[in-house]
Amino acid sequence: MVFADFSFAKVPPIYFGAGKRKLIPTWLKERNASCLLLVIGGKSLQTTGHLAQIEASLKQVGISYEILHCAGEPTPDFIDQTCHTYRDQGIQAVIGIGGGSVVDAGKAISAMLPYTNSIVDHLEGVGKGIPHGGDKVPYLAVPTTSGTGSEVTKNAVISEVGDQGFKKSIRHENLIPDGVIIDSELLVTCPAQVTAACGLDAFTQLLEPYLSPTASPLSDALAWSGLTALGPNLLAACGSGASDLAVREAMAYGSLLSGICLANAGLGIVHGLASPLGGFFPIPHGVVCGTLLAAANETNWTALKQRATNDIAIDKMAKLGEFLDGTPGKDRGYYGDALCRILWQWTETLNIPKLGEYGVQASDLERIVGRTKNRNNPITLTSTEIRSLVESRI
Repeated sequence: MVFADFSFAKVPPIYFGAGKRKLIPTWLKERNASCLLLVIGGKSLQTTGHLAQIEASLKQVGISYEILHCAGEPTPDFIDQTCHTYRDQGIQAVIGIGGGSVVDAGKAISAMLPYTNSIVDHLEGVGKGIPHGGDKVPYLAVPTTSGTGSEVTKNAVISEVGDQGFKKSIRHENLIPDGVIIDSELLVTCPAQVTAACGLDAFTQLLEPYLSPTASPLSDALAWSGLTALGPNLLAACGSGASDLAVREAMAYGSLLSGICLANAGLGIVHGLASPLGGFFPIPHGVVCGTLLAAANETNWTALKQRATNDIAIDKMAKLGEFLDGTPGKDRGYYGDALCRILWQWTETLNIPKLGEYGVQASDLERIVGRTKNRNNPITLTSTEIRSLVESRI
């Protein structure tokens, strides 16, 4: 085999397995951190008793802490106000325990605590274009949903919803978390609707890098490992297997690898659309990905068959379709169609909302398509194709 040149982003230390949250005090002690900002989401940590356990373990080793609740996707004002409040409080470490929004919020706070300016100055495409300097407070990511893969990436997504809204990132190599704890015991109470949206987000973040023109043999190997772990467990995680630690670990493993893959091979049209849709409308990121996944891949499959019959992406889609369908002895046309069919079945079975439920109308299509980045897709789609796939989910 002849290998094309490629590079690969660093991956933080990962502690994976049931009960690994018990390592939090050790991680802090290794960094001589005695004053902590703990960023959490809704009420699940409290209602399960996990927050009380974590607090008790911190008190036992003499670590003081402040708790910050992040109720939704972090906004510039939320990050700026938080940093203003805690900048002079001697915070020596930040831990984000929650879904993707919480992990991103913690990452952004750790990045901005050493600075006095607004995070907007560093956001791609909307601020002053000032590169982040790379200084930060040590950060530990502890995801409680299996979706964004933000626990292993160098960027934090910040949102502002409205007519001039955006979803943009602050980005620097040093913002990759200093550690990741993935504890399946923290995942079992994730609601079915959230599990479904996050799971489809993670699946998208595995499939798009797998099909990306910038994929490498290493990113392909990781993407395939994640797809074959997550795909067979998605429906179970949203239903009868919700409390099964093995099912939850398979989902978390796939999500973890999705973050590594997107950082190294990029993302396609679904995420190109997620940015304007999430900026203009109050749509959770996982819902955007979940509702567009089948339509986008059907559009890609059709376009590839029409305009790029020798593209390796056709073989990759067929390979995944064969794995998920399980019927032996068919040709790649059958398996590519099977992949699209299965993705549509998931969308319907999991009852993923349509975009219209969040206020998207046909009259919004032009501005959505106009703000869509069409890169790292296996084939360049036309504006008409992009418009049609979005319209199909209104």
